[in-house]
Amino acid sequence: MKKQQRSKYSVLLPTYNERDNLPVIVWLLVNEFNRANLDFEIIIVDDGSPDGTLEVAKQLQNLYGNDKIVLRPRAGKLGLGTAYVHGAQSATGDFIIILDADMSHHPKFIADFVRLQQSKDLDVVTGTRYAHGGGVYGWNLKRKLVSRGANYLASIMLWPNVSDLTGSFRLYKKDVFEKLIAATKSKGYVFQMEIIVRARQLGYSIGEVPITFVDRVYGQSKMGGDEIVSYAKGVWNLLWDT
Repeated sequence: MKKQQRSKYSVLLPTYNERDNLPVIVWLLVNEFNRANLDFEIIIVDDGSPDGTLEVAKQLQNLYGNDKIVLRPRAGKLGLGTAYVHGAQSATGDFIIILDADMSHHPKFIADFVRLQQSKDLDVVTGTRYAHGGGVYGWNLKRKLVSRGANYLASIMLWPNVSDLTGSFRLYKKDVFEKLIAATKSKGYVFQMEIIVRARQLGYSIGEVPITFVDRVYGQSKMGGDEIVSYAKGVWNLLWDT
C-alpha cells in the first residue's frame, strides 16, 4: 500500500512595524507546528517597515533555516490583500494559514483548525470570536462595537452563514485560496469579509473554530477610520455583486 504523503502548511505573515512581536509569534508558530508534528513554512511579507522588522526577520531565518522562514519583502505598504497574493506565490504547502503577526491570534489553535479540516475535508476553516468558547480581550467598548457592528451589517445584508466575518485567522486548501484570491476585489480591512462571502458564493465548505482574540501588546493597531468606511462600501458593493 502506498504511504500517504504528509500535508504541508504555509503560513502567510504580512508585517509592518512588528519588530517586537515577530520573534515571539514565530517562536510560538514553530513550537506549535513541531508539537503537532506538522510540516510547515512561514512566509514573511514585510512592507518596508521603517522599524527594522525585516532585519529581525533575517535573524529569524538564520536561526530557524530558510526552509522554514521564507522572506518575501516589498518596497512599501501596499495592502493586506496584495500581501497575501505576494506571499502565496511562494507557498509550497498544501494548505495556507493566515493570522496576524501582532500575537492577537495564538498559534495554539492551529491544531484545532487542522483537526476540523481533516475530519470533514473542509475547504476553509475560520477562527471565530463570536461562537461559544470564543472571545475578545483587551478591546475597549468602542472597538468591540465596531467589530460586532461590522459583522452584523454583513450578516444581515449578505447572509454568509459565518459568525465572524472580519476575523483574519484562517486555514484554506491552497487551490481554494488561490481561486478565492482571484475572485476577491477588496484589498484592505474588507478583504477578510469578502473572501468568506466569495467562498460561500462559490460553494466551498467552511468550518469554524472558537478562538480567543487578545489585543496587541506591542505597536499600534493598523485599523483606522478609512478602513471602517471602506468596509461599509465593500458590504454595499458585495450586495450587488453576489
